[in-house]
Amino acid sequence: MTEQMFYSRMNVAAEKHQFIVVYPQGIKQDWNVGFETSYQNGTDDVGFINALLEKLVKEYRINTARVYATGLSRGGFFCQRLAAELPEKFAAIASVGGPLPDSVAFFHTKKLPVGVMIVHGTGDEIVKYDGKKDAYQSAADTYNYWKKHNGLEYIKEVSSNIDRIKKDSTSVTSLEISSGHVAVALITIKGGGHTLPGTDPFNIGFPLGHTTQEIDNNELIWRFFSRHKR
Repeated sequence: MTEQMFYSRMNVAAEKHQFIVVYPQGIKQDWNVGFETSYQNGTDDVGFINALLEKLVKEYRINTARVYATGLSRGGFFCQRLAAELPEKFAAIASVGGPLPDSVAFFHTKKLPVGVMIVHGTGDEIVKYDGKKDAYQSAADTYNYWKKHNGLEYIKEVSSNIDRIKKDSTSVTSLEISSGHVAVALITIKGGGHTLPGTDPFNIGFPLGHTTQEIDNNELIWRFFSRHKR
Protein backbone atom coordinates (compact mmCIF):
# COMPACT_ATOMS: atom_id res chain seq x y z
CA MET A 1 0.00 0.00 0.00
CA THR A 2 2.93 2.34 0.68
CA GLU A 3 4.33 1.62 -2.76
CA GLN A 4 0.99 2.51 -4.36
CA MET A 5 0.78 5.73 -2.34
CA PHE A 6 4.16 6.96 -3.59
CA TYR A 7 3.73 5.62 -7.13
CA SER A 8 0.22 6.89 -7.77
CA ARG A 9 0.68 10.23 -5.92
CA MET A 10 -3.05 10.16 -5.26
CA ASN A 11 -2.38 12.15 -2.08
CA VAL A 12 -1.59 15.18 -4.23
CA ALA A 13 -4.92 14.87 -6.06
CA ALA A 14 -6.73 14.37 -2.74
CA GLU A 15 -5.29 17.60 -1.35
CA LYS A 16 -6.09 19.48 -4.56
CA HIS A 17 -9.68 18.29 -4.87
CA GLN A 18 -10.42 17.82 -1.15
CA PHE A 19 -11.32 14.14 -1.01
CA ILE A 20 -10.22 11.38 1.35
CA VAL A 21 -7.90 8.74 -0.12
CA VAL A 22 -7.39 5.32 1.49
CA TYR A 23 -4.85 2.65 0.50
CA PRO A 24 -6.08 -0.76 1.71
CA GLN A 25 -3.86 -3.84 1.52
CA GLY A 26 -5.06 -7.37 0.94
CA ILE A 27 -3.64 -10.54 2.50
CA LYS A 28 -0.23 -11.32 0.99
CA GLN A 29 -0.59 -8.07 -0.99
CA ASP A 30 -3.26 -9.66 -3.18
CA TRP A 31 -6.99 -9.45 -3.90
CA ASN A 32 -9.33 -12.36 -4.53
CA VAL A 33 -10.77 -12.19 -8.03
CA GLY A 34 -10.83 -15.94 -8.63
CA PHE A 35 -7.25 -16.26 -9.91
CA GLU A 36 -5.30 -19.07 -8.19
CA THR A 37 -7.95 -19.21 -5.46
CA SER A 38 -11.64 -19.90 -4.94
CA TYR A 39 -13.76 -16.89 -5.86
CA GLN A 40 -16.48 -17.81 -3.39
CA ASN A 41 -14.53 -19.66 -0.70
CA GLY A 42 -11.18 -17.89 -0.79
CA THR A 43 -10.17 -14.75 1.09
CA ASP A 44 -13.22 -12.56 1.79
CA ASP A 45 -11.73 -9.34 0.46
CA VAL A 46 -15.15 -7.90 -0.39
CA GLY A 47 -16.15 -8.38 3.25
CA PHE A 48 -12.92 -6.69 4.33
CA ILE A 49 -13.60 -3.64 2.15
CA ASN A 50 -17.19 -3.47 3.35
CA ALA A 51 -16.01 -3.53 6.99
CA LEU A 52 -13.34 -0.94 6.23
CA LEU A 53 -15.94 1.38 4.73
CA GLU A 54 -18.14 1.04 7.80
CA LYS A 55 -15.20 1.93 10.03
CA LEU A 56 -14.23 4.94 7.91
CA VAL A 57 -17.79 6.26 7.89
CA LYS A 58 -17.81 6.16 11.70
CA GLU A 59 -14.47 7.92 12.06
CA TYR A 60 -14.51 10.53 9.28
CA ARG A 61 -16.94 12.95 7.66
CA ILE A 62 -17.68 10.93 4.54
CA ASN A 63 -20.36 11.49 1.93
CA THR A 64 -21.54 7.89 1.52
CA ALA A 65 -23.11 8.79 -1.83
CA ARG A 66 -19.64 9.57 -3.17
CA VAL A 67 -17.45 6.55 -2.52
CA TYR A 68 -15.17 5.31 -5.31
CA ALA A 69 -12.51 2.68 -5.96
CA THR A 70 -9.55 2.61 -8.30
CA GLY A 71 -6.63 0.26 -8.74
CA LEU A 72 -3.88 -0.94 -11.03
CA SER A 73 -3.40 -4.54 -12.19
CA ARG A 74 -4.76 -6.93 -9.53
CA GLY A 75 -6.19 -3.89 -7.79
CA GLY A 76 -7.93 -3.00 -11.04
CA PHE A 77 -9.37 -6.50 -11.34
CA PHE A 78 -10.61 -6.22 -7.77
CA CYS A 79 -12.33 -2.91 -8.52
CA GLN A 80 -14.34 -4.82 -11.13
CA ARG A 81 -15.44 -7.20 -8.37
CA LEU A 82 -16.36 -4.32 -6.08
CA ALA A 83 -18.50 -2.79 -8.84
CA ALA A 84 -20.30 -6.12 -9.22
CA GLU A 85 -20.73 -6.98 -5.54
CA LEU A 86 -20.94 -3.63 -3.74
CA PRO A 87 -22.70 -1.30 -6.20
CA GLU A 88 -24.83 -0.03 -3.32
CA LYS A 89 -21.62 1.31 -1.71
CA PHE A 90 -19.53 2.43 -4.71
CA ALA A 91 -20.82 5.10 -7.09
CA ALA A 92 -18.05 4.41 -9.62
CA ILE A 93 -14.79 2.54 -10.14
CA ALA A 94 -11.77 3.08 -12.36
CA SER A 95 -9.73 0.05 -13.32
CA VAL A 96 -6.24 0.53 -14.78
CA GLY A 97 -4.72 -2.51 -16.49
CA GLY A 98 -7.39 -4.74 -14.95
CA PRO A 99 -10.37 -5.64 -17.17
CA LEU A 100 -13.33 -7.81 -16.17
CA PRO A 101 -12.34 -11.23 -14.75
CA ASP A 102 -14.42 -14.13 -16.08
CA SER A 103 -15.25 -15.10 -12.49
CA VAL A 104 -16.73 -11.68 -11.74
CA ALA A 105 -18.94 -11.83 -14.82
CA PHE A 106 -20.03 -15.38 -13.95
CA PHE A 107 -21.09 -14.59 -10.38
CA HIS A 108 -22.41 -11.07 -11.01
CA THR A 109 -26.10 -10.86 -10.05
CA LYS A 110 -26.74 -7.34 -8.72
CA LYS A 111 -28.63 -5.01 -11.03
CA LEU A 112 -27.69 -1.59 -9.66
CA PRO A 113 -25.90 0.66 -12.17
CA VAL A 114 -22.37 1.77 -11.38
CA GLY A 115 -19.97 4.07 -13.22
CA VAL A 116 -17.01 2.24 -14.74
CA MET A 117 -13.84 3.59 -16.34
CA ILE A 118 -11.37 1.20 -17.97
CA VAL A 119 -7.83 2.45 -18.66
CA HIS A 120 -5.61 0.07 -20.59
CA GLY A 121 -2.50 0.16 -22.77
CA THR A 122 -2.31 -1.77 -26.02
CA GLY A 123 1.34 -2.52 -25.26
CA ASP A 124 0.59 -4.06 -21.87
CA GLU A 125 2.45 -7.39 -21.71
CA ILE A 126 1.41 -8.18 -18.12
CA VAL A 127 -2.37 -7.97 -18.60
CA LYS A 128 -3.24 -8.18 -22.28
CA TYR A 129 -5.45 -5.49 -23.80
CA ASP A 130 -7.14 -8.18 -25.90
CA GLY A 131 -7.89 -10.37 -22.89
CA LYS A 132 -6.88 -13.88 -21.88
CA LYS A 133 -8.93 -17.00 -22.47
CA ASP A 134 -10.46 -18.53 -19.33
CA ALA A 135 -9.15 -15.64 -17.21
CA TYR A 136 -10.30 -12.16 -18.13
CA GLN A 137 -12.09 -10.27 -20.90
CA SER A 138 -10.57 -7.74 -23.28
CA ALA A 139 -10.70 -4.03 -22.49
CA ALA A 140 -13.29 -3.52 -25.25
CA ASP A 141 -15.46 -6.42 -24.06
CA THR A 142 -15.26 -5.06 -20.51
CA TYR A 143 -16.50 -1.70 -21.77
CA ASN A 144 -19.35 -3.37 -23.65
CA TYR A 145 -20.26 -5.50 -20.63
CA TRP A 146 -20.73 -2.51 -18.34
CA LYS A 147 -22.40 -0.50 -21.09
CA LYS A 148 -25.05 -3.23 -21.36
CA HIS A 149 -25.31 -3.67 -17.58
CA ASN A 150 -25.97 0.05 -17.12
CA GLY A 151 -28.59 0.16 -19.89
CA LEU A 152 -26.55 2.47 -22.11
CA GLU A 153 -26.56 0.42 -25.31
CA TYR A 154 -28.71 2.82 -27.32
CA ILE A 155 -27.09 6.08 -26.24
CA LYS A 156 -24.64 7.82 -28.56
CA GLU A 157 -20.98 7.37 -27.69
CA VAL A 158 -18.51 10.25 -27.55
CA SER A 159 -14.94 9.69 -28.70
CA SER A 160 -11.80 11.81 -28.65
CA ASN A 161 -8.08 11.47 -29.35
CA ILE A 162 -5.08 12.95 -27.58
CA ASP A 163 -1.59 13.09 -29.10
CA ARG A 164 -0.10 16.37 -27.97
CA ILE A 165 3.42 15.23 -27.10
CA LYS A 166 5.03 14.24 -30.38
CA LYS A 167 8.18 12.83 -28.78
CA ASP A 168 6.00 10.59 -26.63
CA SER A 169 5.62 7.15 -28.24
CA THR A 170 2.01 6.88 -27.08
CA SER A 171 -1.38 8.38 -27.90
CA VAL A 172 -4.74 8.17 -26.16
CA THR A 173 -8.24 7.40 -27.42
CA SER A 174 -11.25 8.00 -25.20
CA LEU A 175 -14.64 6.37 -25.73
CA GLU A 176 -17.47 7.22 -23.35
CA ILE A 177 -21.20 6.70 -23.09
CA SER A 178 -23.36 8.37 -20.46
CA SER A 179 -26.98 8.71 -19.38
CA GLY A 180 -26.20 11.82 -17.36
CA HIS A 181 -26.40 9.80 -14.15
CA VAL A 182 -24.01 6.95 -14.91
CA ALA A 183 -21.24 6.58 -17.47
CA VAL A 184 -18.91 3.94 -18.87
CA ALA A 185 -15.58 4.97 -20.39
CA LEU A 186 -12.75 3.16 -22.17
CA ILE A 187 -9.41 4.96 -22.24
CA THR A 188 -7.12 3.19 -24.70
CA ILE A 189 -3.43 4.09 -24.54
CA LYS A 190 -1.86 3.15 -27.86
CA GLY A 191 1.60 1.82 -27.09
CA GLY A 192 1.04 2.16 -23.35
CA GLY A 193 2.26 -0.46 -20.91
CA HIS A 194 1.21 -1.82 -17.52
CA THR A 195 1.58 1.54 -15.79
CA LEU A 196 -0.34 4.53 -14.43
CA PRO A 197 -0.57 7.32 -17.04
CA GLY A 198 1.31 10.49 -16.17
CA THR A 199 3.43 8.93 -13.42
CA ASP A 200 7.18 8.49 -13.11
CA PRO A 201 8.15 5.92 -15.79
CA PHE A 202 10.40 3.94 -13.44
CA ASN A 203 11.08 0.25 -13.99
CA ILE A 204 11.25 -2.21 -11.10
CA GLY A 205 12.68 -5.08 -13.11
CA PHE A 206 9.48 -6.14 -14.86
CA PRO A 207 8.56 -5.54 -18.53
CA LEU A 208 6.07 -2.80 -17.65
CA GLY A 209 6.29 -0.96 -20.98
CA HIS A 210 5.80 2.72 -21.77
CA THR A 211 4.21 5.22 -19.38
CA THR A 212 2.24 7.80 -21.34
CA GLN A 213 2.54 11.45 -20.37
CA GLU A 214 -0.36 12.45 -22.59
CA ILE A 215 -2.80 12.32 -19.65
CA ASP A 216 -2.70 12.54 -15.87
CA ASN A 217 -4.25 9.38 -14.45
CA ASN A 218 -5.45 10.97 -11.21
CA GLU A 219 -7.04 14.01 -12.87
CA LEU A 220 -8.70 11.82 -15.48
CA ILE A 221 -10.18 9.48 -12.89
CA TRP A 222 -11.25 12.20 -10.49
CA ARG A 223 -13.14 14.05 -13.24
CA PHE A 224 -14.98 10.81 -13.98
CA PHE A 225 -15.68 10.03 -10.33
CA SER A 226 -16.89 13.51 -9.45
CA ARG A 227 -19.76 13.15 -11.93
CA HIS A 228 -21.11 10.11 -10.09
CA LYS A 229 -23.00 9.75 -6.85
CA ARG A 230 -24.98 6.89 -5.39
